[in-house]
Amino acid sequence: MPGSDPQVEVVIPVLNEVHVLEKSVGTIRQFLQSEFPYPARVLIADNGSTDGTGDVARELEQRYEDVKHLGLTLAGRGRALREAWTHSDADILVYTDVDISTELAASVKLCRAIHEGGYDIAVGSRLMKESDVTRGIKRETISRIYNLLIKAVLFTRFSDAQCGFKAVSRRVVEEIVPQIQDQSWFFDTELLVLAEKQGWRIKDVPVRWVDDEDSRVKIISTGWEDIKGVLRLRRLLWSAAYRRAGRSKQSASRSS
Repeated sequence: MPGSDPQVEVVIPVLNEVHVLEKSVGTIRQFLQSEFPYPARVLIADNGSTDGTGDVARELEQRYEDVKHLGLTLAGRGRALREAWTHSDADILVYTDVDISTELAASVKLCRAIHEGGYDIAVGSRLMKESDVTRGIKRETISRIYNLLIKAVLFTRFSDAQCGFKAVSRRVVEEIVPQIQDQSWFFDTELLVLAEKQGWRIKDVPVRWVDDEDSRVKIISTGWEDIKGVLRLRRLLWSAAYRRAGRSKQSASRSS
């Protein structure tokens, strides 16, 4: 990829966002055309909307050559990202939440980290010292506790698992995404944990982030699903470590 401009696809996973979709797509397109250094297009990944979001997405697709629509019948942010990424031919896949809580300028840093810096994944982080974050104390506390839990249980190094602002390389889509089991909000965490444990390079990028007061995330149910996902990954990693230890022991026995 170095030496030539990569094709970038910006994926917007949406579920019942008819009230904001057209405005958000307009904001993203304007940024990509005026400030983004690489050729880019937009993909709206609608995962099961019932409020007319799909109709708006199809109309935007007809209006603009650089906007595409992917319609899914089942909900799930992870499912939407999986389908969008695996059916894309772009060199770098970016995703942003439709509320654009993260300043779009940070997407340039994400893509440059992959194209120029040799990273495989670039992650917008709200928890770095350099980040500028505006959100309520409740969400801030929950986010920090969740990320501390991941570090304590899974021994990870990345700083922010759930920020809805990431970029991945084509190789990550081909080799890591098929391993991910989760179809919903835990998809992000599972992506980062599997990639880090398998030696892929992850870049944390500080961002300017403003909380969306209209967020549809159900904190309690999502938090419980995330905890179950962390425990599932813990069992998976322990099992993998046990298998590796067993193979090493057998190899040492045969060579003695």
